[in-house]
This record gives sequence, structure tokens and C-alpha cells, in this order.
Amino acid sequence: MKKKIELERCSWCLKDGMYIKYHDEEWGTPVFDDRKQFEFLVLESAQAGLSWYTILSRRENYRRAYLNFDVEKVANFTEHDIERLVQDEGIIRNKMKIKASVNNARKFIEAQKDYGSFSKYIWGFTGGKPMVNGWATVAEIPAKTELSERISKDLKSIGFQFLGPTIVYAHLQAIGIVNDHIKSCFRFDEIVNM
Repeated sequence: MKKKIELERCSWCLKDGMYIKYHDEEWGTPVFDDRKQFEFLVLESAQAGLSWYTILSRRENYRRAYLNFDVEKVANFTEHDIERLVQDEGIIRNKMKIKASVNNARKFIEAQKDYGSFSKYIWGFTGGKPMVNGWATVAEIPAKTELSERISKDLKSIGFQFLGPTIVYAHLQAIGIVNDHIKSCFRFDEIVNM
């Protein structure tokens, strides 16, 4: 009988199967689809002050509450919709974060009009190419960088909210603009070779 070979992964994802699946299938994979970009922006801004695990475990509730992250529909949310979300126990019920997500949907649409897509806007900061860091350990990975500070400042200048440099860096990691899988993680080479 063959012995099962265990893949090496970034240590942060080993908490449970949901985290491992997210790490193995999504985190760090380059995302160019605007709907997926918007989803991650909503989720990352909801994370502010919380753990990613807290948000990821509520992801399906966010998909329902935010109408499958249809940015046009979210941009049209009214005060009534915001109050409905504040009462939704399946998501983080922080009114400021919820209001920011509706505002950000409107700003997202403006960026789409200005740049052709939000993806073109955000990937434009790296010339459309992922940045590969090649960390040896998870402890080396920074919480924010000069790039995330620059993007956060630009996002704020065009009216986005709840997207500081740490949240922006998490977004860049999630959507693959930054490959922060550690070098020994099986996903590091998979993503580099995409």
C-alpha cells in the first residue's frame, strides 16, 4: 500500500478543511474578473479588525446578502437595504462597514468606467504582473507594504472607504497581485508557473 504524500502548505491555513480549501484553490491565484474582485473587496473590508477565518466562514452568507456580489445591484442599495444587512446575523453587522461596502460598489463602478475594468485599475499598479516574494516562513510576510500604502492612498483619493494599507495588502495577496505563499508551499510554484 502506497503511503500518502502530504503536501506542504503555508502554516496559516492548517486550522481546518475550509481554510485548506481556500488556500489550495484560491488564495494567491491571479484574479482578473471584476465580480470576484468586488467580492474580495467586500470581504476584505468586512475583515478590518477581525480574522480572515471569521469572514471566510460567513462567505456564503455574504454572497446571499450581497446578491452574489453583483456590483450594480449593491451600488443601488438604499438605506432600507443597509438596515436589512445590519439585522442579518449571517454577516458582520457593523453599520459603518456595510455603508462603506455600498459606497465602494459605487466607486468600483466609477473605476470600471475610468479604466475599462476595476481589474485593469488594480493590476495597473504592477504593470499587470504578479509580484513574487519568495518568503521562507509565514513570519516573514509583512502586514502591509509600500505598494499597499500607495494603492490604499489612491483608493481613498477616489472615494473608497475601509481599505487601509493592511486590508489592501490582504486583498493583493488574495487576488494574486502578490504571491505570498512561502517558497516550500506547493502552491508557490503552481502560481509562479501559471
